[in-house]
Amino acid sequence: MLIGEVARRSGVSTRMLRHYDTLGLVSPTGRTVGGYREYAAGDIRRIFHVESLRSLGLSLRQIARALEDPGFAPSALVGDLIRRTEERIERERELLERLRTVDASAPSDWSGVLRIVELLHGLGSPHAARRQQAALSPAEDMPVRTDLLAGAVLAESDPFVAGALRWALARAGGDGVAGLAPGLRAADVQTRRRAVTALAEIPEQEATDLLTAALDDPDPTVRGPAALATGARGVGAAVPMLLAMVVEGANDIEAAEVLGALASDRDRAEMIMSALVDELTSPTAVAAARIRLTQALLEMPGPEAIDVLRRLTRDDDRDVARIAAAFVDMLEKRSDTDSSIGRER
Repeated sequence: MLIGEVARRSGVSTRMLRHYDTLGLVSPTGRTVGGYREYAAGDIRRIFHVESLRSLGLSLRQIARALEDPGFAPSALVGDLIRRTEERIERERELLERLRTVDASAPSDWSGVLRIVELLHGLGSPHAARRQQAALSPAEDMPVRTDLLAGAVLAESDPFVAGALRWALARAGGDGVAGLAPGLRAADVQTRRRAVTALAEIPEQEATDLLTAALDDPDPTVRGPAALATGARGVGAAVPMLLAMVVEGANDIEAAEVLGALASDRDRAEMIMSALVDELTSPTAVAAARIRLTQALLEMPGPEAIDVLRRLTRDDDRDVARIAAAFVDMLEKRSDTDSSIGRER
């Protein structure tokens, strides 16, 4: 079969067939009387083998090795091809996202496009200082888009850069909430933690709603910051987690302060005091937890807390009794001082 017919049937151009011949990859078995290349059935099969391997991304040199070496093992080469293909796909995906970002920013001219690209490079820089600068110093006529900031916040591990990104995102107000929401559903607990930390700095109701939902997160290091943030905003659903933080000693001082603020609401105070007393009197409560719970009583407003502290001055645990006695003495002196000031007025 002559080269033109082979090209027609195989779909491989005559130019490429001649290139294969030059490389010794597929050489025709014979020649016609006129010197034209003449391919046999075995040559045609080899052409199809070459094309099949090319479709997998192999170079012509790799194909030659694969076809000529009977002991050639394809597994390592195929594995390498998989890795390189994955890297190429990732680069293409990053390019696609970059193009979408430029398109969504609707720049009016090429200088606007260049500023967006510069911002993207800054936020994606391997150098923490460069990422921080990109977050803090946007062009006046090209503010950083909130979806970019939110994505950067969720991915940032450097605490200083993360702080700058959260500051910039908080300045955008509620616009940044939507970009952080996917972070709360991430499989990676670090990402969920970053999302909660960023949402805690956004005062809008949408952020509060997401933080309230995060109280059900399976990881306590996510639930804890969510409880501190929502409790500070008056969300009663945070009480169980705040109480658990006091018991377990995780940010217990901050948790006790937030519980005290929540207890300023009389409708909620009785429930919080009851929960504290239940934990104090639980037969499974360990000594360290009971001490922290006793200390938390100092944050509780109203006469109920001092009544409980007076009872604790007779507690079987001498450390608890001593701390309770010191708190009672302090509160009584404070009360006497307040009364004295009131009489003077």
